[in-house]
Amino acid sequence: MLDDAGIYLALDANTPDYSLNRENEDTLHRSYNDVYLQSVFATIDAFADYNNLLLFFSGNEVINAKNNTNAAPYIKAVTRDMKQYISNRHNRVIPVGYSAADVSENIEFQALYFNCGTDDERSDFFAFNDYSWCDPSSFTQSGWDQKVKTYEDYSKPIFLSEFGCITNTRQWGEIEALYSTNMTGVYSGGLAYEYTVEPNGYGLVEVGDDGKISPNEDFERLAEAYKKTANPSGAGGFKENGEASECPSESDEWQVEGTTLPAIPSKAMAFMDEGAGEGPGLEGDGSHFAGEPSESTATPGSGSPTRSPTPGSSGGAGNPEGAAAGLDVPLRFVAMIAASALFGAAIVF
Repeated sequence: MLDDAGIYLALDANTPDYSLNRENEDTLHRSYNDVYLQSVFATIDAFADYNNLLLFFSGNEVINAKNNTNAAPYIKAVTRDMKQYISNRHNRVIPVGYSAADVSENIEFQALYFNCGTDDERSDFFAFNDYSWCDPSSFTQSGWDQKVKTYEDYSKPIFLSEFGCITNTRQWGEIEALYSTNMTGVYSGGLAYEYTVEPNGYGLVEVGDDGKISPNEDFERLAEAYKKTANPSGAGGFKENGEASECPSESDEWQVEGTTLPAIPSKAMAFMDEGAGEGPGLEGDGSHFAGEPSESTATPGSGSPTRSPTPGSSGGAGNPEGAAAGLDVPLRFVAMIAASALFGAAIVF
């Protein structure tokens, strides 16, 4: 259905019951286990061969305050594991990265951390949820000009995984800024939040009991904003080459000691060769206190794949129906839905 409409999918591989538990250090360690990773890997298998699957999120706002940055090594370990599983089990390259909360005290540290270290553990992109543009606003009033300066030397694609402040009526003035040359050399577009109307008030369409979609005025204003905004020309001015970031040092705002990551749980390593099998989906008893957690720290580079996917080919585990031969589009979005069982969906045209 999405493919027929020309819509790409950005999918969070987590669900509420199969995810990292950030309550404290013990629950983080306990929830990074083989049962959790089986669910994540099975989700990859279920979607990887669809040609409009653009990317996977390894997590969304797991770090959501200035005092729970200790979740970062576990998020990074999941990113590493997902990248290795895709390379070992599937025949095309699928980007994996993290969707961060825009916590002012540590958002830049997050960006640096997920782009530092060996290639196997670096994210393929960095995304964050930004609600700082509240109409009426501007490129400078919103502070977006300063954020562009902050990330101007970042070596991975950056995009907004959520935007659309509802403090006032949304006129969507940020669309023109986001796709202007002020930003396209650094940012790769973004996802307007959110698709369906929920109690939080961000939704763009009503879904009737019969499944029919009724766009609201917010949707119409967003569509008009996109119509008035030209697509970036060429490659948008992005930097083609860039090195890994330097890992941030431990501080009051960044409570991560060193750069070591937990090793993948031993039982989960078998999935790399044997596949994950059928996953629990939205069912199951949950993984937070199930299975066996990691027992050691990882050696840098230990998450490197044992084979390399072939760009432009299809195959591997998963449902081949509706699949096509790979996907080759830049992170300058034409149409996309970002879906998550936990956080809903966002849409951009």
